[in-house]
Amino acid sequence: MYRLLFSLVIARISAETVHHLTLRALRAVQAVPGLAPLLRRVLAPRDPALAVHALGLDFPSPLGLAAGFDKDAVAYEALGAFGFGHVEIGTVTGRPQPGNPRPRLFRLVRDRAVINRMGFNNAGSEAAAARLRDRRPGTIVGVNIGKTKVVPEAEAAADYVASTERLAPYADYLVVNVSSPNTPGLRNLQAVEHLRPLLAAVREAADRSAPRRVPLLVKIAPDLADDDVDAVADLALDLGLDGIIATNTTIERSGLRSDAALTKETGGLSGAPLKDRSLDVLRRLRDRVGDRLVLVSVGGVETADDVWERVRAGATLVQGYTGMIYGGPLWAHRVQRGLSRRLKGSAFPDVAAARR
Repeated sequence: MYRLLFSLVIARISAETVHHLTLRALRAVQAVPGLAPLLRRVLAPRDPALAVHALGLDFPSPLGLAAGFDKDAVAYEALGAFGFGHVEIGTVTGRPQPGNPRPRLFRLVRDRAVINRMGFNNAGSEAAAARLRDRRPGTIVGVNIGKTKVVPEAEAAADYVASTERLAPYADYLVVNVSSPNTPGLRNLQAVEHLRPLLAAVREAADRSAPRRVPLLVKIAPDLADDDVDAVADLALDLGLDGIIATNTTIERSGLRSDAALTKETGGLSGAPLKDRSLDVLRRLRDRVGDRLVLVSVGGVETADDVWERVRAGATLVQGYTGMIYGGPLWAHRVQRGLSRRLKGSAFPDVAAARR
């Protein structure tokens, strides 16, 4: 039914308009007393074999929603009710910013992919902190923070620290995003000589701002060379980080089948074309760090088999986003049910035991 609706209606509306309409609908769900809890009872993962203990938290399943959808922490409760085991909000920046000019979000339907050059459009970390301050228990919420565009690269650490101080008290875990291709100079911060002082400053800020130790992860790009992936992994271990999220969107465009005018749009590509590289980076990280870090795999995740493959390759948690765009509002619920069936047909008692 959703595929028919998508082809006849949704695909004819601009992607960003659909995004905002979806957020409005989710906020409406949250506004109706008792509706989100009712949906949670029906759609949220309930199979205890899917439960994952990681980052000091009890996740109901490994599958969560990647950052980029709920940028301002306005719909995480409803998203959790629709079947995601966790929701990562953001990317949130130190200052409010409008992002890049429209159009800035493009569907590549033939490739089951999306190109975005949103540019961290969000209301800023103060606004996000205000929304998270009184959040109700039920959905695990990660907070993804990035650099404000107008802040010079030399002042990036202070910008990240400002967001950390505001958001760490309300985050179940924090993610430092240095891998979006849509903020000029941001990916330069992935170089170890820049990343080390930045992550150390964020770790210190989180420790002094929150009443408990907040897990800290870094999100990296799929376009890093293998040696640079190794260097970030070694740095994460050296600094005592809790995990790595691999990977963000890519600037690579090879092998796409969609209209050439679309594929030439600048921005980060997500969805099915990212699957192979994302999986390669995950396996490389697993070989490098073993079980000393929590590895969160994202990029090209569409089915329960995709989640299973990431878990078997060493991922503790898995995230999706573009899969939901093409799969509809019940996508996470269907994937959770499929993962449960996949697990029952395996030799493993639970999803944690299946991890390599």
